[in-house]
Parts: sequence; structure tokens; C-alpha cells
Amino acid sequence: MSPLNILVIDDEEAQLESLKGFLERRKYQVYTALNGKDGFEIAQKNAIDLVLTDYRMPEWNGLVVLRKMKELNPDIDVVVITAFGSLEDAVEIMKAGAYDYLTKPIDLDELENLIDRIRERRMLVAENKLLKLELKEKFKFESILSQSGEMETVLNTAGRVANSKASVLLRGESGTGKELIARAIHFASQRYDKPFVVVNVAALSENLIESELFGHEKGAFTGAIQQRSGKFEQAHTGTLFIDEVGDIPLPIQVKLLRAIQFGEVERIGGDQPIKVNVRIIAATHQPLEEMISQKKFREDLFYRLNVVTIHIPSLRERKNDISALVDHFIKKYAKENQKDIKGISREAIDQLIKYQYPGNVRELENIIERAVVMCRDEYISQHDLPIQTQLVNEKSILDPYNFEEGYEKKVRAFEKEMIRKALEHTDGNKSAAARLLSISERHLRSRLEKLDMK
Repeated sequence: MSPLNILVIDDEEAQLESLKGFLERRKYQVYTALNGKDGFEIAQKNAIDLVLTDYRMPEWNGLVVLRKMKELNPDIDVVVITAFGSLEDAVEIMKAGAYDYLTKPIDLDELENLIDRIRERRMLVAENKLLKLELKEKFKFESILSQSGEMETVLNTAGRVANSKASVLLRGESGTGKELIARAIHFASQRYDKPFVVVNVAALSENLIESELFGHEKGAFTGAIQQRSGKFEQAHTGTLFIDEVGDIPLPIQVKLLRAIQFGEVERIGGDQPIKVNVRIIAATHQPLEEMISQKKFREDLFYRLNVVTIHIPSLRERKNDISALVDHFIKKYAKENQKDIKGISREAIDQLIKYQYPGNVRELENIIERAVVMCRDEYISQHDLPIQTQLVNEKSILDPYNFEEGYEKKVRAFEKEMIRKALEHTDGNKSAAARLLSISERHLRSRLEKLDMK
């Protein structure tokens, strides 16, 4: 970050020159003005970071200068210098938006520390802006890997709804990337530079959900040793992503409905409503309609959340995306693990495409991370893939998601695989394999014969 541009405004020329010399010796670019109007003209023509202004001046006093500077550019920091230091002046100065105030005679060490704090804060703000731009780039719809028509439909709907105020309900199995889509919606909206707050209801115990969402006052319950704001307050002006919303208990659903309807929350133990402006994106893998019929989920809350529904397909339904995802994860984890891996063998990618992914994209990512770690060559091979991908293909009878085979055939196939594994684990010792399976050796031999496992 370049040195601060500082504008000093004071109607006492000696004070002005003294401050200018002090600041220039510390390599700051310094502008000076003997009155507020001249100072304002300088700020109009130059990029000013910090204004040090006297409080008692003719025409424009320090408060007028402060307000004018903030109207010109809210990012300009203003420090007001007063010879009186009354509490009333200080309160008025801070309420008007000053960064701080100093009293005369100025303690130069205090001034230097104050400028250092301002510089550090501005650096943090600049870094945060850069991070937000990077996040916006990372989570924009174009960066989500997709070649399938199913995902293109998802991204098209998400893009169209992003700039609206409508609540969005993301539906799909665990691991399909619901949070990724939620972030993309947020960063494509007008709220992209505001908070994106996540609460995963499934990860919380029932008695913590209410406190996590709405906060609590000090002493509201055992262990509430201090006041705490909830996720709604933290997400004010931004987006709140409620993951696994179907796990919220019925009593808390009432409070959630009120928060969405009226835009206000009450902390546990509090009696004052707190206004919040929050865009809701919720996600679930549960059949909420069935839960409504079973009186486990409120119908009115469902309609509040379900203004726009986006169904995110499982990886089994979008197999065209597997190759692109595999390439992406290989590059990611090869870089993280400092390994020179150029790609994946034809046989291995064929095996991955045929696998059914009960854990969806999250499972595929874990598979590739493991493969990268285990791989000894330039290309990932079948031997680097975990056993579950090696045992199944697209028509596998063992695949729980393949319903083309009958129940009896699937149970028989599972039994054969379980026995085969036990024998493999015990190096073919039938007695040890029987003990591992918690059956008698006679029973095992009988099953081997009936299952034609010679």
C-alpha cells in the first residue's frame, strides 16, 4: 500500500507548518489548507486518505469539514483536533463519523500511533475488498465446472434468481454442491460485498440451534456468560445460508418463520426485537412435503423458503461432468501435495465414470485426493483408486442405486462379496474367515457350496 495522502486543515499557520514537517519526515504526502473551504477544494482535486482538521475555525468548523469530506468520499478518514476536549464535543464528533479526535496540545507520539492504526485499518479494508473480488470470481457461475445439460439448467435458474430478493430452496443429495451454488447466487447478487453467513443445522445439537440462529443475552441460560449475536444479525444486509433446514425442530421453525416474515429477531433472554435485512437461501436433502404431512415441518415455513426451488442433480445424473471434475481435482491436489501428476489413465477414468457415487461430488473429490497421494507415476492408474470403485460398474449388481436387478440377486451378490472379502482377509483360512463372519465353519462351507464359490 502506498504512503497515506494526508490533508491538514488549521487556521493557525504555525500549527499547520509544524504538523506538515512532522508528517513529511515520516514520508507522508502532505497537503495543507488554512480553512475548511480551501481544504475541501484540495480534497476534490486529489486522492486524500486522511484529513486532520482543527475544530474551532471561522466559516467551516471541524464538524462541517467532517460532514463535507464524508459526503465527498465516505472512505476518507477524518480526525478532528480540538483545544477544549469537552465530552459533548467528542460525542458529537464521533457521532458525525470521525475516525477519532485529538486534543491540543497534540501529543505527536499519540498522533503517530493513531496514523499507524488508520494505515493498518485501510490496508485490511483494501485486502478485504481484494478477497471479496477473488471470492466473487471464484464463486461466479462460469467457474462452476459443468458440461451436462442438467447442471446448465441449475446454473441458468440460479443466475436468473440471483438479483432478486426471493428466498431460494436448494434440494439435492448430500455432497452435490448446494453450498457452492448458494455462494454463487450470493456473489452474483447486489449483496456480493456484504456478509455470506453459513449455519449447518445438522452439525448442531437441538438446544444450540436457537442460540446459533438468533443469539442470546448474557445469563439467558446456563453457560451464557456473555451476550452473543446470532447468524441472522451477522448476516444483516447480506445472505444467510441455512444448510439442512429440515433438521430444525418445530418450536424453532415458528421463530424462523417470524424472522423471515417480519425481518426481525429476538435473542434468547431478550425482549427487544432486532431488525435484520437478510436474504435466505436454504438447503435440504429431505422430502419436506412428506415431513409436512407427518407434522414434522411447518407448511407456512415451507412456502416462505420455497419461493424458488432449485434441484441439484446427483453426480450419477450428470456423468458428463465427471471428466472435467477429475481434471480439476487432480490439478488442485497435485499442487497441494507438490506432486508432478499429469493426468489419469484411460482405464481409471473409465472406472470412475462407471462408478455411482453415493457421496456425489464430495466423494469424487476425496477419491481423487487419495489417488494423488497414493500415485507413484505421472498418471493415476486403476491401482490408485479405492476398492469401492474397482468392484462396481454401471450395471453392478452390488450398486445400491441400481434397481434393475431383483432383491434376491442383489442379496446373493452381497453375500458372495462379503465371504470373498473375509477369505481374502484371512489368506483363505476358512476357520478364521468363519470367526470373522460370526458363523460356524460348517455354515461357511455350506454357503460356499450353495453360492458356487469354489
